[in-house]
Amino acid sequence: MVDWSTEEQLGRLRERAAGLFVYAAATVKFIGNNKRNPETQLDLLLQSQKIGAREGKSLDSLYASILQEAFGDDDPESIRSVFAAVILAVNPLSPSAIATLLGLNTKDVFPLLTSISSLLILREDADRPVQPFHKSFPDFVTDPTRCTDKGIHVSPPHHHLQLLMGCLGLMNGTLEKNMCGLPDGVANSDVSDLKDRTERCIDPALRYACLSWHMHLIAADTTPARAPVTTPTLHQFLETKFLFWLEVLSVLGATRNAVEALQVATDWLEVCRVPTPHALCRSICPKNKSPHTNVSHARAPPHHTRRAPLTRRTGTLTFPGGYFPPWPGLNRRQGNHPVDFYAV
Repeated sequence: MVDWSTEEQLGRLRERAAGLFVYAAATVKFIGNNKRNPETQLDLLLQSQKIGAREGKSLDSLYASILQEAFGDDDPESIRSVFAAVILAVNPLSPSAIATLLGLNTKDVFPLLTSISSLLILREDADRPVQPFHKSFPDFVTDPTRCTDKGIHVSPPHHHLQLLMGCLGLMNGTLEKNMCGLPDGVANSDVSDLKDRTERCIDPALRYACLSWHMHLIAADTTPARAPVTTPTLHQFLETKFLFWLEVLSVLGATRNAVEALQVATDWLEVCRVPTPHALCRSICPKNKSPHTNVSHARAPPHHTRRAPLTRRTGTLTFPGGYFPPWPGLNRRQGNHPVDFYAV
């Protein structure tokens, strides 16, 4: 860089960096992009330092300049959706997983992320997780008072909703009974190759969806006006894929996530004044066993069963006493085999 840049240019960069390492690091990564002329990259930074950012905020100006240069006149919504997934993901997602959740092609997603690689930790492998290089980038792009260009601003409620719908859509489309082909009546701990089975049969995008959909529901724009968009997909999931979702949580060793997820769902349905689907009170799963071993044994609860808040008691999802009338199907299943149950 010293060989072709002028002292004046370097001085201006030093002044704008103001001692911030993250500014210097992002600048070097942007200029050093081996797919573009570095002199042109430097000129772009120096000439466009106030696009979409408040005057005097050099780091904000740098981020805005990089995003503007990367995306130009391309479709802003699809672009925002991609880097919003990087910023808002509960756990880092790979480009291929982002593509799956958003219904895009990995061959389209990876180049978009590559164009802003100076702001990300991005590997060459599209199946490796990608994440922001520094927390200041998500802070900037999600703050409308700092990122004033609507073309690059990420609205968390809107894009959390988009990720929620992607998670629910993926689960509705791919979850099925006994996805890992486990033998009936065998505890997960007795399946020697359980980890290999889960990695082979449950891809990273579906794993993420099963573990994290409720976190996006918490943060999403789910005002009553949005309920007609969200509710049908959520109902479909709870009515048709609920047991298969529990099965995936079981083989992932994350059955307890169901407690929080179902509480979030019932709270949201209550706020939106939507009746809770019967699926929330009709399935059972012995501790450490996958639900597929019991689906055929558990009958639906009586129609006059009342709704009640979920509670956790010694590792079990239960309803407070008095809400369930006698349930012969469940009683027969327990029979002479006392086990801890996850009951929903």
